[in-house]
Amino acid sequence: MATIQDVAKAAGVSAMTVSNVINDHPNVRKATREKVLAAMARLDYRVNVAARNLRKGRTGTVGLAVPEVNSPYYGRLAAAIIAAAERHSLRVCIEQTGASRENELDALSLSRNRLYDGLILSTVGMGPADVELLKVDYPVVILGERIFGGPVDHVAMPNVDASEAATRHLIERGCRRIAIVRGPGGDSVEEEVDVSSLRFAGYQRALRSAGLPADLGLVQSLETLTMRAGALCAREMVRSGLDFDGVFCVTDTVAMGVLRGLADTGVRVPEQVKVIGFDNVQESEYLIPSLSTIDPDHDTMARRAIELLAARIEQTEPGEPGADREEFVSRFSVVVRESTGG
Repeated sequence: MATIQDVAKAAGVSAMTVSNVINDHPNVRKATREKVLAAMARLDYRVNVAARNLRKGRTGTVGLAVPEVNSPYYGRLAAAIIAAAERHSLRVCIEQTGASRENELDALSLSRNRLYDGLILSTVGMGPADVELLKVDYPVVILGERIFGGPVDHVAMPNVDASEAATRHLIERGCRRIAIVRGPGGDSVEEEVDVSSLRFAGYQRALRSAGLPADLGLVQSLETLTMRAGALCAREMVRSGLDFDGVFCVTDTVAMGVLRGLADTGVRVPEQVKVIGFDNVQESEYLIPSLSTIDPDHDTMARRAIELLAARIEQTEPGEPGADREEFVSRFSVVVRESTGG
């Protein structure tokens, strides 16, 4: 295996010059840089990333802590984060927190022990009261809605605006009795800041804008956001005689269950009831009928989370507080498919 000294000899320069080229030092003349790169290619020289990281006190590995790995949404997000990390020569180690505050705190406190250079944490159990616990001596990026104004970078979805757009899409398709299938929690962002409360706020805003009454009977709350819970909910809505012609589900996973439950009770989608989800997981495109949904631009979220983390890793020495933190909110689009008559 070729060494830096071999490259230096072949290019007729010093080992220090080769090192400067490898580390993209700005004070290397173009002709010299090209000569060194040509020598590296000719000798098939490979940068020893592990050795370089050790010299910098790094491992080249970052942690990703998510509520569950056996989930279409988090699987899609993890794949996007791994792809984005590769572009920064970073490897990703995935942990499952089970949406538990204790496990999320463990992910924070043990990241140094696990030799992560930084951590991307999708928070569900932690809340605004835990902001002080985010003050750790290594870079952290938060994914999700639960932490606002904290000491770390935050990448979030446009939950309210996107949910308003989803509900408005049902209204534009002629729906006037629109149910929402959501998770447990507060009925407003003042009571609880989470996916359900934020998406419920968007749903309510769309109804108000259209002059439609808010009927509490159309608000269906689930203990868990699973396909099974969605299917059971849809069956009960039909069997109870609830009058509805549209359903906004706060996740695609729930929407898949709702489609199944409606099919089981003989309700035709989209002819009798129109359904829209949120997340645009890959499976939603291949259902019968295919599922209309909100695409929150996973790739942009993943790319920005990794960019922020990589920048903090480069800028921040151990124990040193980072620069001003960023609040990044992704774009979204309404993906119209068969479940709303697309």
